Amino acid sequence: MNRPYPPSDLGKFDAYPVNIMPAYDMPLWVKRTFLETESKVFNNDHYHLYDAMEGTIGFLWANGSFTKQMRSVIGQAEQIMFRVGGFQRMRQEQQLMEWFGVNIPAFIITLDGQYCSGCSDAEFMALVEHELYHIGHVLDEFGAPAFNRDTGLPKLGMRGHDVEEFVGVVERYGTGSADGSLSRLVKAANSKPTVSKVDMSHACGTCMLKAA
Repeated sequence: MNRPYPPSDLGKFDAYPVNIMPAYDMPLWVKRTFLETESKVFNNDHYHLYDAMEGTIGFLWANGSFTKQMRSVIGQAEQIMFRVGGFQRMRQEQQLMEWFGVNIPAFIITLDGQYCSGCSDAEFMALVEHELYHIGHVLDEFGAPAFNRDTGLPKLGMRGHDVEEFVGVVERYGTGSADGSLSRLVKAANSKPTVSKVDMSHACGTCMLKAA
């Protein structure tokens, strides 16, 4: 399945600048590429997200990156949190419903459309997988994966800025350098990438937020 690309009208001016657009084809691409076992690049680390691609996780294209701590941020995963104030919440809910319908996603991953238009397939895959790693399977009080009692689906939550949680990206795509004492990270960094070696020098907004 060919990877999605940002629409040509992203960043154009009509009645107003169109700097953010929904990426409706991303969930199906993610599911077929990383979550279905017959895929050549299937990653079991994300398997708890299989059913989440049916509306729990939404994707957005952004017209460019933003700069934080002198680094260019090209991707960010976030859990939807509404402001308490009545009118503020109404505005936020309306905007999300205009993009995604009445079933608002619980999580949104935003990708830099300009970067994604020109990067290689492997770089695009590495970026998407990194953001997917931020949405983890919540553990119960005994340390076992937790599930929703009503639906039986995995309970999801945001992962913090812990390098061990992103060993999977290093194992699959490689990295130019590794700084850390975790044996798995060192082993992954020194091993041949299982998918492809890519430039990992760009920043993730979620990581920078957690590190702040």
